[in-house]
Amino acid sequence: MTPFKQLFIDGAMAPAHGADDLPVTDSFTEETFASYRSASLADVDAAVAAARRAFAGWAATPPMERVAAVRRIAAAVREQSEALTTAISREVGMPRKLAARIQVGAPIAAWDMYADLAVAFEWESRIGHSLVQQVATGVVACITPWNYPLHQITGKIAPALLAGCTVVLKPSELAPTSAFLLAEAVRQAGLPAGVFNLVHGTGAEVGEALVRHPDVDMVSFTGSTRAGRHIAAIAGDGIKRVALELGGKSAALVLPGADLAAAVKTTLAGCMLNSGQTCSATTRLLVPRTWLGAAEAAAADLLAALRMGDPADGATRLGPLISKAQQRKVEGLIAEALAAGARTLGSPPELPPHGYFVRPTVLADVTPGMAVARDEVFGPVLVLIGYDEVEDGIALANGTDYGLAAAVWGPVDAATLAVARRLRAGQVDINGAPFNPAAPFGGFKQSGIGRENGRYGIDEFVEPVSIQLPAAFIENAIH
Repeated sequence: MTPFKQLFIDGAMAPAHGADDLPVTDSFTEETFASYRSASLADVDAAVAAARRAFAGWAATPPMERVAAVRRIAAAVREQSEALTTAISREVGMPRKLAARIQVGAPIAAWDMYADLAVAFEWESRIGHSLVQQVATGVVACITPWNYPLHQITGKIAPALLAGCTVVLKPSELAPTSAFLLAEAVRQAGLPAGVFNLVHGTGAEVGEALVRHPDVDMVSFTGSTRAGRHIAAIAGDGIKRVALELGGKSAALVLPGADLAAAVKTTLAGCMLNSGQTCSATTRLLVPRTWLGAAEAAAADLLAALRMGDPADGATRLGPLISKAQQRKVEGLIAEALAAGARTLGSPPELPPHGYFVRPTVLADVTPGMAVARDEVFGPVLVLIGYDEVEDGIALANGTDYGLAAAVWGPVDAATLAVARRLRAGQVDINGAPFNPAAPFGGFKQSGIGRENGRYGIDEFVEPVSIQLPAAFIENAIH
């Protein structure tokens, strides 16, 4: 197996000079199927320098020309759909059928969505005698995770480019292939040299170098709260702008009068999507205490239908986790919960003979103080907790260090909406309402800083500049 030794710097593929080959593992076969050579610190410097040289010209490019460039990237990425689906399914473990739609189809659509939003974006406005411009923040380091690799890359790179920023992307070393294919799409789209740059490597080395680099103006990071805290501290020292999309411990709060069967089914599905490797997964199901028995029975029945197996098999519902390390972490949290008095429900499917699988698990008799109810598991684990009064349920839903997402199930009335308004989460679904890619995505507390998606994604990468106009300028219609 020959490692990929190329980065994308200053408009062309460039050799990587780092010392390490980073293996990429098929999470089902547990075999290495590719590897990428890490960038050296000199490569990082070269990528940032290229982005800095390109910034003034790209920021001055008319917005509609930037829109046209992004549409060309979208078209080139669309041609890579099959290769992207195969790579992401192998790396992450999401069943191929779901990966094609969620991991690849949705991000491709998002490239075009961002372009459409940029056409309607108010790049310049008037407030009295002031002209207000929305200008590019500068050189942006984008550091992305492995669980939804193309989606997370798209949510940063597309709006950043449209805003007039130049970027250096460092994808996760566990799932880097989609970034490599994106670089090829950028090359085909003919962007000016240095506008987009790609470096491979670990967060501890290459990511750290990007965050500390004096010529990086902004860091956009998605990943763990621990890493986000570290990045924020470094960025704060350099007064860099940061956007952080971090962890979650999202609750689905079931109110009296709700459709319990629908609530359990949808919550369990949301928890198990991508084998639980979703930051906004609904991992806590909060139900009236008198409904606990019925909720347990419903969850137990649903578990048996969650087929595990080869992600390439169209019948597979749950694939493996990303790595052996993640598998061990999740299994450890389950064991800790059982030792503390929790119990498992139902009869989960048997484990396949190989792959980094964890059985889909629903835990009952969980108390709010247990780690499994408090910490992000990032695996197929749902905890079921009862409450007495609605106020208690709201307190439980808000009672974690996170605030990324939440769900409310209840009657179609003002009271249900009133509860949704009281949840301290960046996005709240009522009665299973679908995800909206044009709405803002982000969280409160340790779930991060800033918002992605839709117009709000472009907002993250622009800064307002006010130009005060004297009367003579206004009278002569100079703008």
